[in-house]
Amino acid sequence: MLSWEFPPVVVGGLGRHVHQLSTALVAAGHQVTVVTRHAPGAPVDEYVEGVRVVRAPEDPPLFPLSTPSLLAWTMAFNHALTRAALRAADGGEYDLIHAHDWLVAHTAITLKEHLRLPLVATIHATEAGRHQGWLPGDMNKCIHSIEYWLGHEADRVLVCSGYMRWEVSRLLELTAGKVEVVPNGVDAAAWRPAPRAVAAARSRYAGEGPLLGFAGRLVYEKGVQDLVAALPRLRAAHPGARLVIAGDGPHQQALRDEVHDRRLQRAVSFAGFLGDDELPAVLAAMDTVVVPSIYEPFGMVALEAAAAGAPLAVTATGGLTEIVTPEVTGMTFPARDPDRLADAVGSLLADPSFAATVAHNARTMVAEKYSWATVARRTVEAYGGTLRRPTALAVAEAADAAATNGDAAAANDAAAMVARVVRPRIVVPEGNLLSL
Repeated sequence: MLSWEFPPVVVGGLGRHVHQLSTALVAAGHQVTVVTRHAPGAPVDEYVEGVRVVRAPEDPPLFPLSTPSLLAWTMAFNHALTRAALRAADGGEYDLIHAHDWLVAHTAITLKEHLRLPLVATIHATEAGRHQGWLPGDMNKCIHSIEYWLGHEADRVLVCSGYMRWEVSRLLELTAGKVEVVPNGVDAAAWRPAPRAVAAARSRYAGEGPLLGFAGRLVYEKGVQDLVAALPRLRAAHPGARLVIAGDGPHQQALRDEVHDRRLQRAVSFAGFLGDDELPAVLAAMDTVVVPSIYEPFGMVALEAAAAGAPLAVTATGGLTEIVTPEVTGMTFPARDPDRLADAVGSLLADPSFAATVAHNARTMVAEKYSWATVARRTVEAYGGTLRRPTALAVAEAADAAATNGDAAAANDAAAMVARVVRPRIVVPEGNLLSL
């Protein structure tokens, strides 16, 4: 399993996903090696909860992990990751390779060809989706081309929601049978904090009015700006309402400026990045957790907040529509609409009994549908389907055999098939690629 983040390096939901999935697979009796990015002070090779974790130290020169040099960092990272993965594979027998997102694509495809193993790729989000259907610059087009390449090189592509199956199939021009939905999961027990911790979180952030919360990366597509815009109306209807913004990211300063411009400094707390030891209690302390995303492939924080027992108000977009049923497991509202956001949140704040009912329904739904044991079982089923299907490498081997046996026509047909499967023609389209 290849991932650019894994604890203790956790940037977003992907790192937690790979950690929980790999440990759940081990608990189900499988052997898993995760090859990932190194973290200062972390061992290069160790077992964590039964998972072998191999970490690749960065090569010099050390490129900063930031927008201007993201592609340079990624290429250097993949060189180091490939060497670490080949060392990890030496002497072991593996059934397949599982890559998570475009940042490990070069390593994944190198391993596929060198080890002659099937490749499964999970595409957690797309570059076009993150930019509301557009590829605004050369770097965005480059990332899209890598996603396209990875999608066609993979023998099977996993996505986290039915919405993402539509998006990935359309953007990457993949056949419907190649893309399979395996949702994200949540460890429900880990998101049920002790009452004392919840009381402490509420005492820290709440005033005399209701407490609202957001948790996630502070980037434009998460829609936090719309939540801030809705806050004055919410405070007018619910005096003393306060908002906690938990997370970090490049949009933080713009959000701070908007809070200042709206004179909401005393009503908004920027909590920064909260680890798994703090976040459950903060979510559980909320009267409503708001997920105002413009683009959301799945909505992991909605599952986590539901497991913590918080009432949910989320946008009716992407994977969130598959998690929250309006007025049953939460409330929904259109993206980019602060007024409708205020209406949805207000309906929960105005009726605590209704809010408690939908929160209970959501917590029950999470336990039944989104346990990591269930996600691991469905992932293993996808692995099995991949292993049973002819892969591009199997076709290549057939071509070699046909050539060796002197069957020129069969060799030419197989070679043409290999060219179509293994080296797709990548054309980066212009304009709006999605109707989001």
